Order: sequence, then structure tokens, then C-alpha cells
Amino acid sequence: MSKFFFQGTFGAYSHLAALSIDPKAEVIPCKTFDECFLMASKDTDSKIIVPESNRITGNIGIEYLIFEYRLNIYSEYFQKIEHNLLALPGVKLSDIKDVYSHGQALSQCSKFIKSNNLIEHVRADTAGSAEMVSKNKEKTKAAIASSLSAETYKLEIVKKNIENEKGNLTRFLVMGKNISQPDFGKKKYITSFLFKLKSKPAALYQSLGGFAINGVNLTKLQSYPEKNTFDSFFFLCDLDGHIEDPKVQKSLEELGLHCQDFHVLGVFEADNQREK
Repeated sequence: MSKFFFQGTFGAYSHLAALSIDPKAEVIPCKTFDECFLMASKDTDSKIIVPESNRITGNIGIEYLIFEYRLNIYSEYFQKIEHNLLALPGVKLSDIKDVYSHGQALSQCSKFIKSNNLIEHVRADTAGSAEMVSKNKEKTKAAIASSLSAETYKLEIVKKNIENEKGNLTRFLVMGKNISQPDFGKKKYITSFLFKLKSKPAALYQSLGGFAINGVNLTKLQSYPEKNTFDSFFFLCDLDGHIEDPKVQKSLEELGLHCQDFHVLGVFEADNQREK
């Protein structure tokens, strides 16, 4: 049985994603993302499931933890995000004045919130907001969260799918301490890695030439400043392909010549959602 640590409380989208991957998984909530990474780095039998980016609102902001802990990425999973307005049983939309949720969820439902003149309150997470509404017992308060949160905290869905744009997806990463990667076969793979360049002019431009020459597609390239500095950067990168593919190996060898630090975070099968 899988053991997943996730940030938030029961009913969170991370909880939903963990159950979608393995319905029988043991899921353990953590207060912060830092705690998730720390638990998985200590417990080698466990994994974490963390949101990495959202199709609409971009990066979630866990890059610094990916750099710090350097856990292995086993897989990616794209979770459909369907936001619902949750309130106490029997409450109507006209009764609600205040809405609570994570900042990203509020911004993803901004049109609905404005059109119904609701007052926004930012909280640490969506499921925690649902739990608070359930405990508070006030008819004027509602939360934006998953249908799993409604079930978990015995709330009613006042309005389903209130997000601004349908088809919103969050990319989750499944990570852990042990290194594991699939054999090189006919499937579509992603290789994820981080690097820090040697300090010299045009270093990034020169370092990426190998990918162009070898016809390797970079799907993500993100810079992140090192602690306490704005002139030294790490880069987080995903490419299309398996690390054992000769084209990928040549590209990474070329990159390595320009690097002060290089670390492979994982090789995993591309989620089918990438095709859609």
C-alpha cells in the first residue's frame, strides 16, 4: 500500500490526486510543504504528492524545496480542478456574504465571486477553509473547495464548477527519497533536472546550444535565485525524452561543461494529458 504525505487537510486537491493515483493509499496531511519534503526525506517507504503548477495561475512556488531536498520524481499527474461553493446544509447562495479559500482558488473563481458580491478571505488551503465553515456554523460563510471537502466536512455544494475557465488542471509531482526510473522504451518520457551555471557572460545561451543541435525539446526552464543572493541562479528544467536516449545524453553532456552543479531529479512517463 502506498503512503503519501500531502500539504493541507483531508479533502484537499492533493488528497484527491493521491486517491486518483491509488484509491487504497494511506494519506497523511502535513501543515506545510516543507514538512512534506522533510517527512519523505526521512521515511524512505513514503512518497509525497505536491502541486507544482497550475494551467491558469502558473507556478505554485515549491521550487526552493525541490532544490533543497532533491527528492526523486517518480511521476507527474494532472488533476482536473473543479471548484465548488460549499456551505452548511440548507444554505442558499443569497444567504452567503463571506467566502474563504486559498488565494489561487479565489483568483480562479474571481468572476463568480464578483458577480455575487462576495467578500473574499484568503486562507492557507481550500480544505482547511471548508473545515472552518463546518465548525463555525454561520450561514453567511462559505468555502471554495473540492467535492471531496464537501463530503469530508458534511457541507452542501451550493454551486458546482464556479471556476472562471473550465478544463483547469494542476500538475502534481509524486516524489520520494529512493531513486527509481522506468526502462527506456517506446513510451513518452520526461527527464527533470536542475543545474547551476559557472559564472561567465552568456553562460545560459551557450549551455542550451546542445539541446538545439540534438533536437531535444525543453518543456520547462525556470530560474530560481540561490538563498540570500540575486546574482546566482539555479535552473529547473524538464525535457521531452528519456535520459538513456543518445540525443538526450549528448545534450546533457554539453550542458554539463557549463555547470557548477547538475542534478537529475527524475525520469518518468509523460502524463497522457500532455497529448490533449
